[in-house]
Amino acid sequence: MLHSLSVAWFTVRCMANFVLVPGAWLGAWAWDDVAGVLRDEGHDVYPVTLSGLAERRGQDAGQLQHVEDIVAVIEENDLREVVLAGHSYAGVPVGQAAGRIGDRLRRVVYVDSNIPTHGKSFVDGWSEEGQAWVRDQLEQSGGYWPPLTAEDYVGQDLSDESVALILERGTPHPGRSITEPAQLTRPIGELPTTYIKCLMDGATPSSSVAEQLTSPSWELVELNTGHWPMFSQPAALAKTLTEVNA
Repeated sequence: MLHSLSVAWFTVRCMANFVLVPGAWLGAWAWDDVAGVLRDEGHDVYPVTLSGLAERRGQDAGQLQHVEDIVAVIEENDLREVVLAGHSYAGVPVGQAAGRIGDRLRRVVYVDSNIPTHGKSFVDGWSEEGQAWVRDQLEQSGGYWPPLTAEDYVGQDLSDESVALILERGTPHPGRSITEPAQLTRPIGELPTTYIKCLMDGATPSSSVAEQLTSPSWELVELNTGHWPMFSQPAALAKTLTEVNA
């Protein structure tokens, strides 16, 4: 009887609500393979399409609206034990949303992503040349950040089919979301956090991530794949998500 109760407790404790937020140019569809693995293991999964992207293209899409998008999914579904994961750009709104959902949060997971800094935007840490380049892109594209080209995905552990899918389904990213400053309600270093570094996109985390990793609340996990692990290694990424949640 005691053994049965222990197994039941362990099962309940390990089940989670995974809220998965894709990076620039992508919609909830980018998480399809990862979500399938997690659901097969009994978890509930809520992939998010941020305003202005994919099927929500044309909607108002500042970066703070993206924070609201994430919080709304969690609150409207009354989710608890939330593992909130953000890929690439999405780490910026995810880190802010995590601080707003209180005890609903179990863990934040940054998937090879940027992280938010209060008062700074996604592009504020870029070089002067990089910021000038993105401003020029936004100006030429009517306020949108154009999707990457096939050449940008070379060396990232992606199959030809995955690259073709990303190119086909990716949409221009709303420029205001990458230039609007973050507004943290709680320091991200206080939150239980896993940072997943994809080694084919650089062997070490950025200096801002390295600084946060000194917090006892943060841990680093490495994946030997490229910057888009939901396409290149979905099973490995899903396994990592479940392991950090255990």
